[in-house]
Amino acid sequence: MSATTATGPDATDPPVPSAAAARALVAELVAAGVRDVVLAPGSRSAPLAYALHAAERAGWLRLHVRIDERSAAFVALGIARVRPAAVVTTSGTAVANLHPAVLEAAHSGAPLVVLTADRPHELRGVGANQTTEQVGIFGSAVRWHGELPADDAAPTRGVRSAVVRAVAAARGLRSGHPGPVHLNVAFRDPLAPADDWLPGEAPATHTDVAPAVALAAPMVLDRGPRTVIVAGDGAGAAAVRLAAASGWPVLAEPGSGARHAPGAVTAYRTLLADPDLGPRIERVVQFGRPTLSRPVSLLLARPDAQVVVVGPGPDWVDVAGTAAAVNGAVDVAGEITVDERAWAGRWAVASAAAERALAGEELAGPAVARAVLAAGGTVVLGSSMTIRDADLAGPVGQREGAARVFANRGLAGIDGTVSTATGLALATGGPVRALIGDLTFQHDVGGLARGRLEAEVDLQVIVLNDDGGSIFATLEHGAPDHSRDFDRLFATPQGLDIAALAAGFGARHVLVATAAELGTVLAEPGSGRSVVEVRLDGVTARDRALALTERIRAAVAASLADVDG
Repeated sequence: MSATTATGPDATDPPVPSAAAARALVAELVAAGVRDVVLAPGSRSAPLAYALHAAERAGWLRLHVRIDERSAAFVALGIARVRPAAVVTTSGTAVANLHPAVLEAAHSGAPLVVLTADRPHELRGVGANQTTEQVGIFGSAVRWHGELPADDAAPTRGVRSAVVRAVAAARGLRSGHPGPVHLNVAFRDPLAPADDWLPGEAPATHTDVAPAVALAAPMVLDRGPRTVIVAGDGAGAAAVRLAAASGWPVLAEPGSGARHAPGAVTAYRTLLADPDLGPRIERVVQFGRPTLSRPVSLLLARPDAQVVVVGPGPDWVDVAGTAAAVNGAVDVAGEITVDERAWAGRWAVASAAAERALAGEELAGPAVARAVLAAGGTVVLGSSMTIRDADLAGPVGQREGAARVFANRGLAGIDGTVSTATGLALATGGPVRALIGDLTFQHDVGGLARGRLEAEVDLQVIVLNDDGGSIFATLEHGAPDHSRDFDRLFATPQGLDIAALAAGFGARHVLVATAAELGTVLAEPGSGRSVVEVRLDGVTARDRALALTERIRAAVAASLADVDG
């Protein structure tokens, strides 16, 4: 830790224990590589607040303040999609409000460091105000958890070890399994420092944590079986490398990072229903977490298809329990065969037919998603219908200017989507678009809030407003037998005044009615926060979606018939 300086009337005296502990903790966070901390205000966490503010003034880190703990946690999660980040809260219900983001980080592997302030041990279990059992509150969701007790005699004891272990576990340095960690820190009064902290130069970054084990040798797959690559959420570069080496078709979700891979297929979930394609698959190589499509889930559950699961971490996704092999990495033997080339060619013909069927689609969910992704940049897709629209209609094979897509698919919740997008904008320093539905927008409209003293972000939130949860209409709940109860229990129309909500949080509002108007706002998003509203009729949108799927199926069948003819 670098030398620090105290100033003030008692500069010759050591800082109060709570301030000393907080300053040591902040210094060790910086030394461990954490450069962004999101703070939700509170009294018990005040020692950390003062120390973080001083560290920011010294240029050690960036501090982001949010008043809502749930939003703060998702802002930190958005930053953690780019680099490790921490969130700091006071005690009590503030800690519980972090849980949704902690769960999302756990299932998506984001290095999120949770720092919660707590009462000292003598005030626990005695009915003290705002006190609950915080140690272990996140259960198995965290990769590591620990506690720093209030120690007046040696306030910095154990700080370095705890922080190094926490950040290493969050980054998965020893386990290959990154995710959230929780460090509970007890502070005893006084909570305000008696002196000013001038941190000086930032501490050097630790580099002494090494991986525990080397990766196993890749599994080498034979040529021959009719194979497809399923790239689920977070599949990443490994799926792209195998696609390039193998020449096999790729069924890639928007959040996979693999839709630009050679062999990526448009509207793959519809193509799987074609009798000349889906039923003929003999082997599936799965990367990431497939989370969107029932046709893909059915494919992975087929007993006659060999499923090979690929993933570097200790967990693997095998929902149907059919995996024939699980390995950290795979490779393919030899050059592509004539039969494999013909197999890939049929998928390419079908994909091109699907592209033609999607061209000229009216302003509806799929068309909006296609336009947003085609515009490039950093895009956050909301769960529910928007990511499925993007999955169906989003462009594939686009390399130059391809959108960098993020989505909270760890648990596929709609919580915190606007806040996650805000965190990504803070982390990247560039513009971010979020494409979400009206209920997702309402669920995290507070994510638009920006304190007058906080940095502005360039965030364009595009809201598909069909006044309700249209995704349920695609499930069994949308069947005619349940029509009497559907709106009340599932669609839940809210009648939101999105323009008024945007204005209340200081964001610009734009109402889009045509594809041309959408193109204009995508080309010229402007700076700061804006909300682009696209109003859709829920019933009409559902009918259009069904009609579009039928058009794709017909176009694919006709194109394959022409090849065979």
